[in-house]
Amino acid sequence: MARSKRVDVPRSQARSYLEKAKQFLNAAKDAVGGSRHDAAMLAAIHAAISAADAVTVALAGQRSADPDHSRAVDLLDEVGAGATEVTSHARQLRQLLATKNVVEYESRRATARNAADAVRRADRLVAWASSVVDAARL
Repeated sequence: MARSKRVDVPRSQARSYLEKAKQFLNAAKDAVGGSRHDAAMLAAIHAAISAADAVTVALAGQRSADPDHSRAVDLLDEVGAGATEVTSHARQLRQLLATKNVVEYESRRATARNAADAVRRADRLVAWASSVVDAARL
């Protein structure tokens, strides 16, 4: 795998990425509650990406700066060094990212079920990122 674009970030900034993730998650929950399914999915996906950034910054002082968001998942996998918990959450993020281009750039619309599923996945990722950042005492 080719090395992706990454930036060094002080580990102390992990909480900032976590707060962004929480804001996107709240926006996703508001959107799903208002039947704005496309917006809910995209906000959930951005919440998950920011959660991954929070984890990689907390653990390694790096985040992906690659325009291809799947590189953020690769970095998460690398930082996790095969840990089951990290692999599981990276898989969830990969599944969310697989829906991003379809909803964002194509004419297909998200359904209520799609949106609710995306919000649930993002919620799990944000909760996990919060526990990682808390455990790192940042």
